[in-house]
Amino acid sequence: MTAGRTSAVEKEAAKKKEWRPISYWPFIVPAMVVVLAVIIFPWAYTIWMSLHEWKVGSPPTFVGLANYLRLPTDARFVESVWHTLVYTALSVALPLILGTLAAVIFNTKFPLRGFFRGLFILPMMATPVAIALVWTMMFHPQLGILNYLLSMVGLPPSLWVFHPATAIPSLVLVETWQWTPLVMLIVLGGLTAIPSEPYESAQIDGATPWQTFRYISLPMIMPFLFIAAMIRMIDAVKSFDIIFAITQGGPGSASETINLYLYSVAFVYYDVGYASAIVVVFFALIIALAGALLHLRQRTHWNDAGGSA
Repeated sequence: MTAGRTSAVEKEAAKKKEWRPISYWPFIVPAMVVVLAVIIFPWAYTIWMSLHEWKVGSPPTFVGLANYLRLPTDARFVESVWHTLVYTALSVALPLILGTLAAVIFNTKFPLRGFFRGLFILPMMATPVAIALVWTMMFHPQLGILNYLLSMVGLPPSLWVFHPATAIPSLVLVETWQWTPLVMLIVLGGLTAIPSEPYESAQIDGATPWQTFRYISLPMIMPFLFIAAMIRMIDAVKSFDIIFAITQGGPGSASETINLYLYSVAFVYYDVGYASAIVVVFFALIIALAGALLHLRQRTHWNDAGGSA
């Protein structure tokens, strides 16, 4: 009887170990369909269009890599790449510096600190078009308040976005005003996570505020600065709405970035094939910039306390 029961138990266990059809496919298929429809298919179709000469109203003609070979000889495209790199570099560096300074200030205790923190982050809550309209009025050479402020301190008026030499710096000023609060919040989170013991030891040793920041705070918040730089870089390199609303790439093409040139090629000249090639190259540029920043992040080793080693 015991042997019979053992044999029955073994047979039951063997049945349980038998292969069964995968039961989690109903949960995976919807996600795969969404990824295919939203990400993979549009990119595959964009690459296919970039290999064709296709203007609206005419059938596509396969031209291979002709659209890509045309890009280095397109002076306007090369100029837009340079504008994009300059705009991105300034739009990352200035908010990082000013945001870190603001985070250090707001990390100290003073009356109404919470109120001023809330007031400081208001710019990042406004819509880009509203920001563009307000700053366009402020940039006006005759009626704008910025030239009035310059005159109060004895400086000559500026043409701001209405002059090719100052168009991109003026746009960077808007970008810095809007997104410095975001960097401040990220860095402030890192500062509040630092324990108080290192600061107390530095105070006992007679360290100055600059030495305390340089040798304690800055190494500790460096991972947060990398995160802020990554977010700002990706956002700045593909900036479109504020630039388009304020200058539309002008005067001339002085502030035309890749995004604006892409818009002109696709929706002004209706050259879909060439615009698709610009999209592919633009995406590759974003990946390259993000990869360079991630490589720099990986080459910097962090200890358990968060500082660089």
